[in-house]
Amino acid sequence: MDQAQRAVHQPGQRSAQKSAQGSAKPTFSELFTPKLVTVWREGYHLPQFKADFMSGLTVAIVALPLSMAIAIASGVTPERGLYTSIIGGFIISALGGSRFQIGGPAGAFIVLVAATVARVGVDGLLLATMMAGVFLLAIGYLRLGTYIKFIPYPVTVGFTAGIAVIIFSGQIVELFGLKLTGKEPGPLVPKLMAIGEAAGTINLAATFVSVLTIVTIAGLKRWRPTWPAMLVAIGLASLVVALFALPAETIGTRFGGIPRSLQMPSLPPVSLGRMIDVLPDAIAFALLGAIESLLSAVVADGMTGRRHRSNCELVAQGFANIASALFGGICATGTIARTATNVRAGAHGPISGMIHSAILLALMLVAAPLASYIPLAALAGVLAVVCWNMFEKQAFATLLRASRGDALVLMVTFLLVVFRDLTEGIVVGFVLGSILFIDRMAKSIAVEADLPLVQEDVADSSGSAYDASEASDVDTVVYRISGAFFFGAASTVGTVLDRIADQRRNFILDCSAVPFLDSTAANVIEGAARKARRAGVRFIISGASPQTRRMLINHGVKRPLVTYAASIRDARAQLNGKRETQ
Repeated sequence: MDQAQRAVHQPGQRSAQKSAQGSAKPTFSELFTPKLVTVWREGYHLPQFKADFMSGLTVAIVALPLSMAIAIASGVTPERGLYTSIIGGFIISALGGSRFQIGGPAGAFIVLVAATVARVGVDGLLLATMMAGVFLLAIGYLRLGTYIKFIPYPVTVGFTAGIAVIIFSGQIVELFGLKLTGKEPGPLVPKLMAIGEAAGTINLAATFVSVLTIVTIAGLKRWRPTWPAMLVAIGLASLVVALFALPAETIGTRFGGIPRSLQMPSLPPVSLGRMIDVLPDAIAFALLGAIESLLSAVVADGMTGRRHRSNCELVAQGFANIASALFGGICATGTIARTATNVRAGAHGPISGMIHSAILLALMLVAAPLASYIPLAALAGVLAVVCWNMFEKQAFATLLRASRGDALVLMVTFLLVVFRDLTEGIVVGFVLGSILFIDRMAKSIAVEADLPLVQEDVADSSGSAYDASEASDVDTVVYRISGAFFFGAASTVGTVLDRIADQRRNFILDCSAVPFLDSTAANVIEGAARKARRAGVRFIISGASPQTRRMLINHGVKRPLVTYAASIRDARAQLNGKRETQ
């Protein structure tokens, strides 16, 4: 009986154990009940609504320019960013598993969306977004969202920093009002070369507007942190361009403004061939959306002490992306900056996010004509600030100093995202992180042998494996395995176990310090036991937990190959003929 089982039989422990097990296995309805329902059941009254209304208004003011800027940078018209925040954001808040999540277009998607639009057009983008929504529904309902947390921290920091670099490089043309001779290249190096060739076409008015926007945002963040810095900066830049008739391109001159209503829902062209064509994009959208939204929910949890339900959140993200595409929007996901703003503004629950979407809709219906005056250089300035904030400089520097392994994962992810592909960077970074973890776990295992007749004196705190009095039998050798015994450590342990000396008649393998053992490890022990039997060596396994013993028996590690004992002392008793157990 192991320690956990003994605890159940202690007085007063049975009910607590049963309660803990019940809370650890929620029902389907409990897992997928939106936080909106939870908040409503807790009691929702006027004070809570006032808090949610003010926070929703605050977030809407932030989201208005940002949604349009992200859409333009993604290669689509600005209203599609607003559609995403209105439709996708509303559904994410209404159905999600986080109290404070704010949904909408995210800067992290700019690279993927722009590449998809360039390859398959807007219709292909909408189809890929809908398919990504279906994938997110599947991930959520299959309860796979829990495993998103296993993505290593250096990978998330590396790919976020890489995205920031790519987004900023895509804004250089607008920041300086450059005129390229051809279409702007997608890859970073050709893009920088094209920008260098166009350096002589710099527009001083556009440059002034972008600098004014950045300086205004930075100044307000420092001296007036409660003011909506992005909206004020956009308004000031628009006013300056209009009053002084500066020759800077605006939303009106490039896109003709934005519509004053939502478009009617409609399906994009769907065919099997088209779906196969956009499948890689849909998978990338779903993967990045899951990562981004759950990271945002974790940030909100850290700020509030609450806990989100990851699978419920992914289901909401799935429905939101399907609906966003039906209304002409782009990929919707949880947004870290807007979610943090929502928390700091005093939000009580998901109604804040729903109000944010409703206010954006009202602003689009009423103030759409004013959007025509917004300079593109000002929106590029907003995104430049977003990129600066996305690049987690302190975390990046800390990981570079932490260890060679973490630095390697960080830099490989970062460089692949910047110079190759976002998805490739995440996958390779995850694989490297997993290999690093396996290597560290494999090195944590120890195999110790008690061979000498007389041991040297050691301090009690040294963690010596055995009592020297139990190793006085020259016919018996004792090995102890300490740590998780899995495929990563199987080769090392197998090499040690193969050294069973033919002149020893008895071999005791102590597994009392093995918390976990997998099938590869069981196979290694089975091979060592067969070798011992051929050599006429008696093999006893001591201290194995019930789970370890079950795994070993299932792999054939049983009589007549081995016998089991509760401890080394019991194993020696078996050898002395005093006691024998299976």
